[in-house]
Amino acid sequence: MASATYEDFIERVKELHTAHAIAALLEWDQDTYMPKGGAEDRSNHMAFIAGLAHEKLTADELGNLLTQLEKEDFGDDFAAATNVREVRREYDRAVKLPKSLVQQIAKASTLAKDAWVAARQESDFAKFAPHLERLLDLKRQVADLIGWTTEPYDALMDEYEPGARAAEVQAVFDRVKAELVPLVAAIKDAPRRPDKSIRERHCPRAAQEAFNRQIVAALGLDFDSGRIDVSAHPFCTSMSPRDVRLTTRYDENYMPMSLFGVMHECGHALYEQGLDAAHTGTPMAQSTSLGIHESQSRLWENQVGRSQPFWRHFYLQLQEAFPSLADVAMDDWCFVINTVEPSLIRVEADEVTYGLHIMLRFDLERKMIRNEIALHDIPEAWNTGMKELLGVTPPNDAQGCLQDIHWSIGMFGYFPTYALGNLYAAQFFEAAQQAMPDLDEQIARGELKPLREWLRENVHRHGKRYRAGDLVKLVSGRNLSPQPFIDYLHTKFKPLYGLE
Repeated sequence: MASATYEDFIERVKELHTAHAIAALLEWDQDTYMPKGGAEDRSNHMAFIAGLAHEKLTADELGNLLTQLEKEDFGDDFAAATNVREVRREYDRAVKLPKSLVQQIAKASTLAKDAWVAARQESDFAKFAPHLERLLDLKRQVADLIGWTTEPYDALMDEYEPGARAAEVQAVFDRVKAELVPLVAAIKDAPRRPDKSIRERHCPRAAQEAFNRQIVAALGLDFDSGRIDVSAHPFCTSMSPRDVRLTTRYDENYMPMSLFGVMHECGHALYEQGLDAAHTGTPMAQSTSLGIHESQSRLWENQVGRSQPFWRHFYLQLQEAFPSLADVAMDDWCFVINTVEPSLIRVEADEVTYGLHIMLRFDLERKMIRNEIALHDIPEAWNTGMKELLGVTPPNDAQGCLQDIHWSIGMFGYFPTYALGNLYAAQFFEAAQQAMPDLDEQIARGELKPLREWLRENVHRHGKRYRAGDLVKLVSGRNLSPQPFIDYLHTKFKPLYGLE
């Protein structure tokens, strides 16, 4: 039976969660329905909520409760032990930051997001630069206050991927890059080429919206606890496992952007809905890391959504939804949605080149935080990196350094989790195939619930009980390795492009 001290502790933790949920709802509204003129007011709302949450998290009363609870023996009550451990982690980080700094970041990021939207529309980095400079200054202060040993970026990345260190991530990325670059080069000269015009056929937005709902329902999204809306940059946010919201965007002449975007965000939503609602408001009902979160979106988008087995079941439904594809053979469709081609936009990048986009951002962010690159040099550095890694050069800032929302909301240290998510996804899917040898046949019959339930049982329900590395080992039986991802890419793309 929980002690009175623990009950008091949980009450305070849930109040903190409520503040974060309100902030998430305000951010969702800003990105979906808020009138453009509301940006200044919304920045004040966000600053207020951020300050309130910070006060609750850093309150002496909570610190005293943690100290008392750390002396208790929770026995086999792993949920209580997890909640105390994870709130201690948050508390120790937060008490190093003054409330004023937290509020400044909330206000600056809200204004910067609005400025980013305008700057991207005009493809003018200079209009966003002052906001970026402000956020970088604030985030450097955060890193210094949190503390770091090797480089300040570690302190920022630790917020999203607890325990990760830039040098270690770089070593993993280097190994992956050593495989990706020659694979991209081989595919570039491959004898087989997809008909890219297929994916550019006209598909009315209304039909896309209906088909998207059909697909995410098949993936297992609970619409009583979730919804789909439209935003400039697709995302998923959650107030609780009972209120999860995802967005996508539409182009009537490029339907795959919306389809795979919504499958990606649905993967995030399934994770959120798969958390144990009985623990809502506590770390036991929160994702363990953003890399693990990304593994769920990438797994459903790629290992499932771009696979031959998936389309054996859903292709006739696709053709019924979009008559413009009526004369396209399923194999040709599967080939074109797996096109490997260096491209400008990260969220539309294929599985093979996607990681190179992340490695570019990772390198630039580390330099930005270390103050090793002048602000006005960022567009040129971006373009140079794109040319070196992918062989393409953005024609403007909108398709270059302004394409992502993350810098505008101060999320420095976030990008590496995307590439880590690919590695986690491959290792998880490999484990699922071993646990369910007929997984491909299930998917080909449109039976997606067994995979969703396997992920819910092995990944989602644990919340923050395990750190990312420990969870990977628990699920797959070994430490994180780039090899499953490398093997997956070679096995899938070499035959597809006639390289074997």
